[in-house]
Amino acid sequence: MAKVTIERTVEWYDTDAAGHQHHSCIVRFVEAAEAALLRERDLAWLFGETPRVRHEINYRSRLWFGETVTVTLEVVRLGNTSLQYAFEVRGKEGVAADGTLVVAHATPQSPTSTPWPQPVIDAFGTIRAQEAVVTQ
Repeated sequence: MAKVTIERTVEWYDTDAAGHQHHSCIVRFVEAAEAALLRERDLAWLFGETPRVRHEINYRSRLWFGETVTVTLEVVRLGNTSLQYAFEVRGKEGVAADGTLVVAHATPQSPTSTPWPQPVIDAFGTIRAQEAVVTQ
C-alpha cells in the first residue's frame, strides 16, 4: 500500500487572528506528506511535473499553536494521467481535516497532461490492480 505518515508542529505562522490554524496550513501539511511519500519511493524527480487539479478539504476541528499533528497520506487511485490521494490530519482532539488531492502528470514541455512514466506505475500500479478487483 502506498501510504505515509508524518508529524508536524503547528507553528505561529500556521495560525490566524482567531488563534487556530489558518486553512492554508492543511495544504502545506499534505504537500509535506506527499513529498515524503515521493522521496520514499524514489520519485522526487516528479516535483515540477505534478500540478494540482483538485483539492478538497473537510475541516473537522481546530488545531492550535504548538500542537503536534499527524498527517497520513495514501494513494487511492492511479489513472492514466492522474493520481488521487486521500489524507487525514489529526491533532490532540482527533481528526482536524480530511479530504482528497488529485494531481496530474504533465511534463514541462507538454501543454496537457501526459501518461505516467513507468517508474510511477511500478511504484503505485498495485492501486490499479486493487481498484480493478473491487469494481468487477
